[in-house]
Amino acid sequence: METHEYDLVVVGGGSGSQVATAAADRGLEAAVVERGPLGGACITRGCVPSKALIHRADVAETVRHAERAGLEASLDLDTVAYGEITDAIHEFVYEKADRQAQSLEDADRISLYRGEGKFVDDRVLEVEPVDATEADRVRRIEGERVVVAVGSRPMTPPIDGLEEVASLTSDDALYLDERPDELVVVGGGYIGAELGYFFGALGTEVSIVGRSDRLVPREDDDVSEQITAALESSCDLYTGHEAAGVEGTDDGVVVTAQAGDGETVDLTADELLVATGRVPSTDALNLEATGIETDDAGYVETDATLETTVDGVWALGDVVGDQPYKHAADYEARVVAANALDLADGERTVDYEAMPHAIFTSPQAASAGATEGELREQGRSYESATVPFDVSPLGTIRDADGLVKVLASPGGEILGCHVVGPEASALIQEVVVAMDRGTGTVADVAETVHVHPALSESLEAAFEELADPEVSTAPDWRDVGE
Repeated sequence: METHEYDLVVVGGGSGSQVATAAADRGLEAAVVERGPLGGACITRGCVPSKALIHRADVAETVRHAERAGLEASLDLDTVAYGEITDAIHEFVYEKADRQAQSLEDADRISLYRGEGKFVDDRVLEVEPVDATEADRVRRIEGERVVVAVGSRPMTPPIDGLEEVASLTSDDALYLDERPDELVVVGGGYIGAELGYFFGALGTEVSIVGRSDRLVPREDDDVSEQITAALESSCDLYTGHEAAGVEGTDDGVVVTAQAGDGETVDLTADELLVATGRVPSTDALNLEATGIETDDAGYVETDATLETTVDGVWALGDVVGDQPYKHAADYEARVVAANALDLADGERTVDYEAMPHAIFTSPQAASAGATEGELREQGRSYESATVPFDVSPLGTIRDADGLVKVLASPGGEILGCHVVGPEASALIQEVVVAMDRGTGTVADVAETVHVHPALSESLEAAFEELADPEVSTAPDWRDVGE
């Protein structure tokens, strides 16, 4: 079989394709191997379509609570053309994926292989085309440098009876033709919380089953408590429960949820959504034919430069497992490009210290840095300040629930920040800039002029709590008018 040789081969058409583009821009020959839509899970099966749905939920919630602003408004969810909404989102995201594929196909010095790639040696792959009519056209390609970026897929947990019933993954739940009347969500993490919020806001009776005592348990305790309390208003929560069994019925499913003390409750619904996390898609790569090592969960082992245990082979994105976010994968692609293409003055290493993330429920939550629980486990000295989100005038005007929590070293270094409230996903960014590009101290935020009145004043107030009062000039809005 003829082997096609390239300067760079990228396995996976998501964020990893950015490395291929960078290589081609520098006159190198690159190849991208992808069996599915281009752009990775984010574009067609994750971030973009889910947030498009959640935007509809946010609009519904705004109308539902219009009376808080003294306005009369009615919301008739029975008239919602649900299928038209999901069809429009499907068309939008897949057009985006098609444009990205066309961009790669049109690019000079980039070859796009639409198929399943399997390693046969450290830097050699055989690609079986997705198109059945080309089944006999297996191609062999070799890269002087290789990037593994095949992403992840929804996990199927070992729940008794699950394999015998129809269930939804987070992929399936995004494009339903009809809104479920009743939905059981198994999993209390980010995906379960966000999709539970969406379906609940659109009128579905939602039950969420989660192992931990609170939803999104990996967050700071104060954040998870706030998100749990918020979703209790629209969903039936069975925290501290585990899905022990699933049984199909004529009308849907029955999920048996078992508490820690052994007591069980049966939850009936017409749809079941399993959102218990994701697993790396490395099992299909035949890594056994290489020296690329993985951990017990299948994540690729890398060093701080994101190089694997094979020289000249790097990995990024969900297969690394450190930061399972699209923006983290894009950041990792820049690091890999710098190292694989010798773009930096010396090796570039990853730094996740200020990596932000957000949860798109109502209210939103966003975080950067350590949680208070992590600092305690590490035995680190720290100071903390927490203010209610409505400490700012605009927060009060918007009747905003939530908080801002800041964690800092005794010397003022920002160790973590956690925001719950409107636009939290945008507000966290000034903290990320301070941690990543400033001096990294509370003074970077507390002494910066903030627009008045704006939601960002809630952050200003929290950082003011920990700033040196002799040099800080930030006002304490809670004292205004007292």
